[in-house]
This record gives sequence, C-alpha cells and structure tokens, in this order.
Amino acid sequence: MARQSLFASLLLSLSFAAHAADRPALKTVDHVDLSRYLGRWYEMARLPNRFEKKCDRDVTAQYSQDGEGVRVVNTCTEADGKITQSKGKAKIVDAPANAKLKVTFFWPFYGDYWIIGLDPSYRWAVVGEPSRKYLWVLARESKLSAGEKSEVDRVIREAGYDPSAVVMTKQTR
Repeated sequence: MARQSLFASLLLSLSFAAHAADRPALKTVDHVDLSRYLGRWYEMARLPNRFEKKCDRDVTAQYSQDGEGVRVVNTCTEADGKITQSKGKAKIVDAPANAKLKVTFFWPFYGDYWIIGLDPSYRWAVVGEPSRKYLWVLARESKLSAGEKSEVDRVIREAGYDPSAVVMTKQTR
C-alpha cells in the first residue's frame, strides 16, 4: 500500500513538473518609471496566500524611496476591524528596467516581485513571480473600470495564471 502511495505521489510530482515546463517564462513589462510607481496602491485582487489570510478588506500597499531601495508598507483590515501592517524593503534587481524586484518582510528571506502588467498612465499594475504561485492586481483608485478589468484579465491569462483562482479584494473606501 505504501509503495502504491509513493508511486502515485511520484507520478503526480512528475505531472506538475511537466506542466510547469510547458509554460513559457514569465515576462515583465519593458520598463517601470520608479518615481511614478511609488505611492499608494489599492489591492484589487490576488491569488490566496498564507500571509494575507487574515485580511478581510481594504488592503493597500504604500511604496516610498528608501535610499537605493524601496520601503514597503502593506496595510489591511481584518474581519474584526483590526488594522494590521507589514513593513518591508524591496530592491531592484534588473535596473534600468526596474520591473523585477526582490522584497523582504523577514530578512534575510526575499521573494520575487515582478511587474508583469502596467497601465501606461500607472492607473493599475499586475504583479507576479516566476512560479506563478503569487499574483496581485493593484490600482491607484479603489475601483477599476470595466475596460481596466478586461485589460487586467487579459494580462493575467497571457501570463499563464488561472483567472478563476484569483479572488477579489473588498475595498470599502
């Protein structure tokens, strides 16, 4: 019985590995003007993740210049009304394109933060990472227009993410 379970696990692992190999490499936008990207962003949607599991609504990210890097402050409201914040730092790893960053909230551990979609007017952004385990849709306002939602959905699909796995973030502001 244990042998069959081990064999089944091995086949499942190989299946996932083959599927991941079929996906093209994740592409970022060509260039990000960091001075325009800094500031407050509202989280419109995300792939569920363990570090936002208590966030119920009103999730924001605030980016500001911090020496040669970027200061990150993520804020959300939990179901009981408690406001929580996570503070971190980001460093650009593909200058001068500025579309690939490494972010840490728990030094020395860094995660990929790749800007894979960006409105020409910096009204919305789609952020992902190469394994496609994480995804965020950010916007300058707490709502996206129907046209913006359509464009964001196109970016998500073309990047190889499953749009049905994305959850909308409640914004009450």
